[in-house]
Amino acid sequence: MPVSTIPTEPTQTDASAEPAASPQSPAAATVPSASLTPAGASEPALRLYDSAARAVVPLAPTATPGLVTIYLCGATVQGSPHIGHMRSGIAFDVLRRWLERGGQEVRLIRNVTDIDDKILSKSAAAEPPVPWWAWAQRFEREFNAAYRALGVAAPTYEPRATGHIPEMIDLVQRLLDAGHAYIGESGNVYYDVRSLPGYGSLTNQRLEDLATTEDESQLDDDVEADKRDPRDFALWKAAKPTEPADAAWDAPWGRGRPGWHLECSAMSRRYLGETFDIHGGGIDLRFPHHENEQAQSHGAGWGFARHWVHNAWVTIKGEKMSKSLGNSLVVAELLKRYDAAVLRLALGTVHHRSTVEFSDETLADAEALWERLSSAILRAYEFSDDGGANSVDAPAAQVRARALPAEFTAAMDEDLNLAGAMAVVHATLKALNVALAKAEAGSSSSKEADAGLHESVADLALDLRSQLDVLGLDPLAEPWRTHVLDGVGSSQSGTAMETLDRLIQHDLDERARARATKDWPRADALRDKLTQAGVVVEDSPSGARWHLA
Repeated sequence: MPVSTIPTEPTQTDASAEPAASPQSPAAATVPSASLTPAGASEPALRLYDSAARAVVPLAPTATPGLVTIYLCGATVQGSPHIGHMRSGIAFDVLRRWLERGGQEVRLIRNVTDIDDKILSKSAAAEPPVPWWAWAQRFEREFNAAYRALGVAAPTYEPRATGHIPEMIDLVQRLLDAGHAYIGESGNVYYDVRSLPGYGSLTNQRLEDLATTEDESQLDDDVEADKRDPRDFALWKAAKPTEPADAAWDAPWGRGRPGWHLECSAMSRRYLGETFDIHGGGIDLRFPHHENEQAQSHGAGWGFARHWVHNAWVTIKGEKMSKSLGNSLVVAELLKRYDAAVLRLALGTVHHRSTVEFSDETLADAEALWERLSSAILRAYEFSDDGGANSVDAPAAQVRARALPAEFTAAMDEDLNLAGAMAVVHATLKALNVALAKAEAGSSSSKEADAGLHESVADLALDLRSQLDVLGLDPLAEPWRTHVLDGVGSSQSGTAMETLDRLIQHDLDERARARATKDWPRADALRDKLTQAGVVVEDSPSGARWHLA
């Protein structure tokens, strides 16, 4: 989605992935069904900051008991996804995971805006020019790949704007009939913001203080000239002879295409009903996009979103990350240098309303933490591997069924307090490392004590996996599992790290040969050499591993 002009709060642009198969047909998904609600499900204990109420409020009661309905503004697929886009996807993935951990069914709709001014202009300006729909499809696939790489689960359904033009036309007609909209001389249709007394309530703004209610990226001289009031916004844009003929649709008031805001009002109602629980997105979308969505839906007589949840932006050197500033970091390029888990950890373990400062230092800290977390789980996995069933390698359902510490649950239930949750993660990691050190030290005085150590290692490893699963970072779950179990010494990726791994592995292999022949002085010398170079060597039943200090 394009960014807004309101500078008072942090911002970020939302993203989308490739449309996921819906568990039910689109028609059946129009209105939430109580029959799909878990029997006897309790209401969520979660409290969230509501941008409209400007306070932390209980999510319960939900519109349908046992079911939480979420509409998340997805990507305008005009270019490659950058880490700013990923912030929103990861933040709402954590929200979804936490609700599901509490026994809620979550129906999450994330749209794709595949027709808009920028898509048309960029596709036409390409060398050579490409059809606008091909341009949109290309970048929709890139978003899909980025979300998959970062472990963001597919939404329940992912509608495209171009697939819902009839619903948008119906909504425009409804607003015309209700007196909230008018047709300009050029065939554009506008929302009359003065017709809705509550306009501005979401962002706590007075209409008289506003110069426009359009996003600057959507401003168009032809459209602006046709308005009765510069603060009105476009619901429908009349077709232009300079635009592709297939980028317009027939409507009772003339051929054209939908305005940016119209799409989400129509699609949220289509899949979640007239009233749903949470509308989410980056804080930059609060005005004008979300304010205008709300005005459209309220003008149509719909209850619309009961709660508004917004995530903050990503900054680089204190500046909001955006393509306009030239400081965007494309996900595909970052993944050539960093493990995907490191990127997710850096973006997804900061409170969703707090700004993420993205820097080399941030990534270095995330790398170090992921190394400690994944290494501890891998050590526990290897320690528990006796050729039979591995107690640490439990399936996801078993991991998620484990009871979470009260401190962890309390933190997550209070506006997804990730700092509090991560404090519990660190404490569990420390306890696991202590248990591993005792267990790896060798046999104790009794078989009972040995069995107790093995059980303690397995329990703590499963506890840690269970906590990390809430954050989408369980090392033994995909998409991280394969890489972790490969036993590559470091989670750090890229050509440089691969070269470093080969060099270090040479010394580790030589050290292993020295140990096999009981050449202890040589083995110790090689370990000391690596230590002095900043390499930490960890011995395990399956061999030595390394990571940077």
